[in-house]
Amino acid sequence: MKKIEVVAAVICSGDKIFVTQRGYGEFKDWWEFPGGKIEVGESTLDALHREILEELNTKIKIRDFIQTVEIDYPNFHLIMHCYLCEVTKGNLTLLEHEAARWISLSEWNTIQWLPADDAIYERVKELIG
Repeated sequence: MKKIEVVAAVICSGDKIFVTQRGYGEFKDWWEFPGGKIEVGESTLDALHREILEELNTKIKIRDFIQTVEIDYPNFHLIMHCYLCEVTKGNLTLLEHEAARWISLSEWNTIQWLPADDAIYERVKELIG
């Protein structure tokens, strides 16, 4: 099975977290945290900074490591490294996603999450809840 390694940013402002909606592929319209694939020779932190700049035209500060999720999807095995972040410069401009919004933890179950992203709820709740 193909293995894909990615990074994800849980961007917080107060008690709200920023989530994005996929606009393509098998999981179109499902919600996730922004981020993407780690390039060869790139650290997870460098990849996260690059991906957020590419996807949202925004610079972030990485505050804490949340956890690494490993999960099997139908066509690949995903390894996702998740970090708690905050915006330092920019306006979270959508350059790749269909939609985005700020949610509170109480709204978590009101959206259709990608399985890997949904798996970090308990840890996010510990950190910001």
